[in-house]
Amino acid sequence: MIGVAVVGTGFGQKVHIPGFKDHPHTEVVAVYHRDIHQAKAIAETHNIAHACDTIADIVELPEVQAVSISTPPFLHYEMAKIVLQAGKHLLLEKPVTLNVSQAQELYELAQAKNVIATVDFEFRFVPGWQLFSELLSEGYVGNKRLIKIDWLGSSRADASRPWNWYSSKDKGGGALGSLGSHAFDYIHWLFGPVRRLNAHLSTAIPARVDPASNELKPVDSDDTCVLTLELADGTPCQVTISAVVYAPRTHWVEVYGDRGTLVVGSENQKDYIHGFRVWGSQPGKPLGEIEIPSPLEFGQHYADGRISAFIRVIDQWVKAIETQQQTVPSLREGVYSQLLMDLTHKSHETGSWVDVPS
Repeated sequence: MIGVAVVGTGFGQKVHIPGFKDHPHTEVVAVYHRDIHQAKAIAETHNIAHACDTIADIVELPEVQAVSISTPPFLHYEMAKIVLQAGKHLLLEKPVTLNVSQAQELYELAQAKNVIATVDFEFRFVPGWQLFSELLSEGYVGNKRLIKIDWLGSSRADASRPWNWYSSKDKGGGALGSLGSHAFDYIHWLFGPVRRLNAHLSTAIPARVDPASNELKPVDSDDTCVLTLELADGTPCQVTISAVVYAPRTHWVEVYGDRGTLVVGSENQKDYIHGFRVWGSQPGKPLGEIEIPSPLEFGQHYADGRISAFIRVIDQWVKAIETQQQTVPSLREGVYSQLLMDLTHKSHETGSWVDVPS
């Protein structure tokens, strides 16, 4: 049994704590909140032995062998650094840091300390996406000619939603960080590396009410991203991401090749993990749904689908810890995703194409 400390109690309470509690090889032994009274209340609610208000206290607990971090992105680097320096295994939410040099430093530290560090890139573990990956690798579409990705949601569409860290670019907020970080990882997983990119970021709601002052505060993070990528194999890839639109098709990936077309998509507005289906067609034939094989399906379903995928991430992490064999996705994949996000900002600021280092 691996003793885990959960750091970050928003997403942490919704997904991380339930996931670790339900996994047969992990036990939540400690929880962190910057307010010790809150930490104690959360520990009591979830029957967790230790409550701490510093990361230093967390890593000093002998029962803690591993730490999961799901705080806002601007806190990741300093927290993860303390965890890794203490020789504890790490599960980190995305985006992993605020810039690629921080991400690279964490990756090198994890290597030096010989600990298993993974990132919660959960689309790799969703049944429909796994089938989609298998079909691509079997050559279903042949030579790729065009990739189109739309990830459209309304989580920030309500202008009355208050200002928080998500509204600040310096704190790692924005649609690029929350959604683009995932997209960059699965593009690399499914289609390979990116050669160059061109990006335009925009903010549809330029100010929100700050709950602290009850006054309007400027929003400088993006809520819509439009990207054109050229993959290393030359395939053009068009990506549209938005958190402020009411779209019937929330998340859709289409691949067109010389031998066929392959689509994975979901219309589930409430749950961005469940509801993915796969369709395919050969030239001149209608698009037909391809059944997801039962071995790929989730063993257990949760009201919050993110838990179903997260438990698979834990499973991979635990196996890696037990065998001391680094897992994929690791912090290496986190570094690559962060690199592409940094270059997206650079492209937007310069208004030009940016090359991606190989």
